Amino acid sequence: MLKRVDRILVAVNDLDQAEKNYQEILGAARIKDFKSDYLNANIRLMALGSSEVELCASSGEGPVKDHLENFGEGLIRGGVTTDDLSVFRQYLKDHKVECIEADGRLYPEASDLYNLPLVVSSEPSSPNERVPGPVDFLYELTLVLRSNWQDVASAYVDRLGVKREGMVAINNSRFGYVGSLMMFDSQHQRLDRIELSEAHDEAFPMGRFSRKRGDALYMCYVETDNIADIIQRLDSRKHPWISRSGTSQERDGLWIPPSVLNGLLLGVSRTSHAWIWSGHPEKVQPLDDAGK
Repeated sequence: MLKRVDRILVAVNDLDQAEKNYQEILGAARIKDFKSDYLNANIRLMALGSSEVELCASSGEGPVKDHLENFGEGLIRGGVTTDDLSVFRQYLKDHKVECIEADGRLYPEASDLYNLPLVVSSEPSSPNERVPGPVDFLYELTLVLRSNWQDVASAYVDRLGVKREGMVAINNSRFGYVGSLMMFDSQHQRLDRIELSEAHDEAFPMGRFSRKRGDALYMCYVETDNIADIIQRLDSRKHPWISRSGTSQERDGLWIPPSVLNGLLLGVSRTSHAWIWSGHPEKVQPLDDAGK
């Protein structure tokens, strides 16, 4: 029932500062400003490749203010699409997931989804045009778990309609977690997914995060066809980044720490490279064919 990861919502202190930041580092471009009564926030909607980021500044009591007071700036919700909002809302109701309809979309109750804070929009009739810049699209929302990942996966099969046959097992010794990629497309033609990462070892950042926050949204991923451009944007502003390969000439991927993007931890992978850990390494394009 879920089609794509289409957006992220980020709580920020200052819309103008955050807009400048996302434009300079990721090439994001402003679309419009609007007010969300449900979030009690002023929102600046920006295009991010063919996806979107919503920068959310609190205008009073509500979830954005709560996040800023408790955790500071950072990722507050991940956005996904579905073909028919009314059908999906009824599906959620039938599967005991409460939700609010506001801002022309659905806000499922996070506590019914192991604290996964989603916002669900209608899948557009035609793909969004990609804005100029190094980012192609968002494709992953990462949920760090204290709970058993298999229990969460079973819940999402039931409550979100994700197909079990599309799941891809993951076991990452570098970052100390096990879990599953809940792929939206069970035929694996697209990367869009929710990653379930069960992490307990406090020798690793994800284990420390789960100790403090329990089950919680942790980060997201984008794909790029120009990783060199992102690195240049970071280096020219003396921002830190973490190499995937550990080499000085990174060409496959990187992580941008929360200090750079208003509290957002962002993973970046080059075109097709994420298929290495997504069940289909044969889909990875050689560097000569994949662009920069």
